[in-house]
Amino acid sequence: METVRLARQGEIAIATIDNPPVNALGQALRADLARVLSEASTDPAVTAIVIAAAGKAFIAGADISEFGKPPLAPLLPDVLDAIEGSEKPVVAAIQGVALGGGLEVALACHARVAAASAMLGLPEIKLGLIPGAGGTQRLPRLIGAAKAFPMMLSGEPVSAGKALELGLVDEVAGGDVVAAAVTLAQALVAKGAPEPARERDDRLTAKDREAFEVLAAEASLKSGDMPNAMALIEAVRAAFTLSFAEGLAAERALFTALLADPRSKALRYVFFAEREIARVPGIDSAVKPREIARAAVIGAGTMGGGIAMCFANAGIAVTLIEQEQAQIDNGMNRVAAIYEMSVTRGSLTPAKRDERVALITPAVGLGAAAEADIVIEAAFEEMGVKQQIFGALDAIVKPGAILASNTSYLDVPTIAAATTRPQDVLGMHFFSPANVMKLLEIVRPAGVADDAVVTAMALGRRLGKVPVVVGNGFGFVGNRMLEARTRATERLLVAGALPHEVDAALTGFGFKMGPCAMADLAGNDIGWRSRKARGKTAAVADAICEAGWFGQKTGRGYFLYPDGARTGQRDPEVEALIARVSQEKGVTRRSFTADEILSRLLDPMVNEGARILEEGIAARPGDIDVIWLNGYNWPAWRGGPMHWADTIGLGVIVARLEAQAAETGDTALEPAPLLRRLAAEGKGFADLKARPV
Repeated sequence: METVRLARQGEIAIATIDNPPVNALGQALRADLARVLSEASTDPAVTAIVIAAAGKAFIAGADISEFGKPPLAPLLPDVLDAIEGSEKPVVAAIQGVALGGGLEVALACHARVAAASAMLGLPEIKLGLIPGAGGTQRLPRLIGAAKAFPMMLSGEPVSAGKALELGLVDEVAGGDVVAAAVTLAQALVAKGAPEPARERDDRLTAKDREAFEVLAAEASLKSGDMPNAMALIEAVRAAFTLSFAEGLAAERALFTALLADPRSKALRYVFFAEREIARVPGIDSAVKPREIARAAVIGAGTMGGGIAMCFANAGIAVTLIEQEQAQIDNGMNRVAAIYEMSVTRGSLTPAKRDERVALITPAVGLGAAAEADIVIEAAFEEMGVKQQIFGALDAIVKPGAILASNTSYLDVPTIAAATTRPQDVLGMHFFSPANVMKLLEIVRPAGVADDAVVTAMALGRRLGKVPVVVGNGFGFVGNRMLEARTRATERLLVAGALPHEVDAALTGFGFKMGPCAMADLAGNDIGWRSRKARGKTAAVADAICEAGWFGQKTGRGYFLYPDGARTGQRDPEVEALIARVSQEKGVTRRSFTADEILSRLLDPMVNEGARILEEGIAARPGDIDVIWLNGYNWPAWRGGPMHWADTIGLGVIVARLEAQAAETGDTALEPAPLLRRLAAEGKGFADLKARPV
């Protein structure tokens, strides 16, 4: 089937790309586009060419099915050379999105017209790459490096209006974009085609170079040694120092090197893992979501207020409910203060602030949830409290409304049992602060309707979250694995490591914060209360809490926080307390290397992840990785705990866990059966197939 159709409108040839669903630049499309361009270029009756597209996208980028495979001719750079080298003007008619290679096609054209709704971008940086078909050379020559570099560094698309302002497009069409492109093509024939982007070296001025170098220095500081950011800087710099042909060769060499870099591979793995989470095994893709026009949130504390803000930010009316007027007043004041802070920072206009606040209706009493299409409970993490709320909501909320609990640990079926509608009850576990954090765990208990799960997924995306469906079980996925790391931290402290050493190993790995500093930030008393409620103990953590050292809010926890400091300092008294705990347990303390600490923190997490997969709590290893990337600050260039384990080798993980289990006598460290099996077969988690949760 032809992926590019050729038609004529007078003397203008129109090459229409039609490769559903997003006109990806696969080999067939590249070949058809090259053929059609050749036909039009050699047709004496044709004076100019318009490249247009059918469907909702111009070209959304490369064909992902070709990733990691040997390249097939014609290569995209060769097709772009043919476009740019055409003696007849070539105009791109851009509707929908022009991303990656799609924008590089447009850049090779002699002019560009965009529909008002079009979005244009070079997102390769998010895949651990840089543009590889001339984008780093043509875009700076077209709009200047100081404008082009930030666009490529962020990977975020720009609107048609912004593209016009940047000089990326020549015109924004108010109506038919193809008709506008034909008119522009006729004008170019009359006065001669403009210089192609490759010849516009006059944009690369000394002033532009100076501005670019400032941006490059800032990016170097923020990005550390991330290979894609460093390669992008080098490629754009080449536009100033090399000829266009030499710049293309330099770009290609950098792009090829990134393809083999493990950090870049991890970022591409993350990209595909985040695409996969939209497909929920066991639910037919034809299932449609329920309509959500109005929401209600029970509980106006920090979490409930943040969830209400998520709805308001998405333009959805929401009722924020508390038991007493003073509580709802405090909650609304907290919401208003957060929005006011955004206005002060310049990230929100006063008009937008007022619009969002107006979407949140404060109310006292559960009766205010009667007309909501979805109710999210964000009350205290106690089963009795949640059952009482859900039992009351069951008699109030209209039929077909979804009842969701924001519980982070508790059993959702037990909560659902307080109602007569378990088919409408599920978990929607937001992460704090809810108005900022991207992750949303959607807990799918047995008995919940498929369309309720699909609705929660669609709503999560509408709220700007990364929604991942998980099975029901204590702590679900993220917190269950976090608890494994917390236990590992306790073991290390008792055995001889100190808080700053534990944290340094993890921040050295790429985390923004270590487990001890994180506990201090959240409040050590939270975990302490949870352990006591479950009859669990943690000698070091409990002793710190018994001393009244709850973390930053008390000025002391694992670390000292003098005068309200946000960064902790080593505390000799805490370190002495830890030594006493070791002595009381009869443990002879020893030192650990950073690598030893790291493996003792991460291997138990991988082991717990294997159990989660065995139990069907997560559908895919990638789902676990997406959860840790978006909810727990796992460094994206490490790919997530399960991907990281595959890169280490599961046999190595098994051997280390066995050694730890023998040393400590802790049976929880015995390798999970799935982990043992995969290691014995020489396989990795990536070899597993998705299964329903």
